Amino acid sequence: MPRYITQLVFDGVADGPVAVALDIAGAAERVVRAGLIALPGSKLPARMRIVSIDGAPVRTAAKRTLPVDGSFGLRGLGPGDVLVLPGLGMPTPPEIASTLERPDVVRATELVARAAERGVLIAASCSATFVLAASGVLDGREATTTWWLGRTFAQRFPRVTLRTDRMVIGADGVFTAGSAFAHADLMLAILAQTVSPSLAHLVARYLVLDERPSQARYMVMEHVRSADPVVRTLERFITSNIQRQLTLQEMARATATSPRTLARKIENALGTTPLRFAQRLRVAQAVHLLESTRRSVDEVAARVGYADAAAFRRVFRRETGEAPRARRAPSNANVRRR
Repeated sequence: MPRYITQLVFDGVADGPVAVALDIAGAAERVVRAGLIALPGSKLPARMRIVSIDGAPVRTAAKRTLPVDGSFGLRGLGPGDVLVLPGLGMPTPPEIASTLERPDVVRATELVARAAERGVLIAASCSATFVLAASGVLDGREATTTWWLGRTFAQRFPRVTLRTDRMVIGADGVFTAGSAFAHADLMLAILAQTVSPSLAHLVARYLVLDERPSQARYMVMEHVRSADPVVRTLERFITSNIQRQLTLQEMARATATSPRTLARKIENALGTTPLRFAQRLRVAQAVHLLESTRRSVDEVAARVGYADAAAFRRVFRRETGEAPRARRAPSNANVRRR
C-alpha cells in the first residue's frame, strides 16, 4: 500500500484533474475512517501530495496559482509509490510540441523514466500522456490518450500501441487515461490497484462517478475539428442520404474526387476511412433519435440506413462502447424492442 500518491504538476496544468484527484483521495480516507470498509492491517489509503519540478507554485490552465507541497525528487521513491501526471492545457499539436521542449518538462521526462526504473507506479491522463510517452516508459506498451489528440500521439510515438477507444489502460505499473475528466477513472483505477477494488467502487458510488470503460462514445463527432472542404462536403452528402448505405464510389463522385484521393484525404483529416466516417455519422444520428424520440431500436436502425438491426447494434456498440438501449431517453424505458 503506497504511502503517498504524488501529483507532479507543471505550468498550464488543468485545474479539474488536480481537484478531482484530491476529492477521490479524500473520499477514500473518509470512507475508511468511517468504518464503511475494512482494509488489510487497518491501514488508511495513501495521502495525496502535489509537487512541481522546482517546488515553486505553478500557474494553472485557468490562470490560477496552485501552491505545491514541495519539489519532485526521487529520494525515497520505490516500489509501491505512485506518481501521477495530470493533464495539461495543451489542446493542439503545436502547443504539445512547444510544451515538450520546455526545460521543466524535459527534466520531468528524465525523472519519470528513472522513477519507473525504481518500480514506482506511473500514471498520466489527457495530454500529460505525451509527457509520459516522451520519457520512453510507454515504449512497447498499450496506452490511451485524449481522443482528439490520438493521431498526433500515434505519429509522435510510433513505439506505443495506441488505443484511443479506451478510457483507462493499465498494466505492469503504468497507467494512462483519456481526456481531462478521465482523470477520475484513472484515480479510481490506481485506488483499486494499490489498495482495494471494493474501496474504489465504494468511492465511485459516494462521488456518483459512472463507470466509463470507453471513450468511443465521445469520438463520433470528431470530424467537427476538420477544416478540409472535402470532409465538409462528404458530411453533407452522407447526412442527406442518412437512410441508405453509400458506396465509396458514390462518396467520391459527390466530393469530386477519386476513391483513392477521398480515402487519402479522410485518412489524413480524421485517421479513418470514408465508410467508417459514414458509419460514425449514422451512429451520431442514431444517438440523437434514441435520446429524443420514442422510436424503437429497430426503427432507429432503419432510419439511419440499417435494414439489419443486428448489424446496427454491432456497429453502434463498436463506435460508442455501449448498446443502443443504453442511450434511450428515460421516457422510452417502457417501449419494448421489436
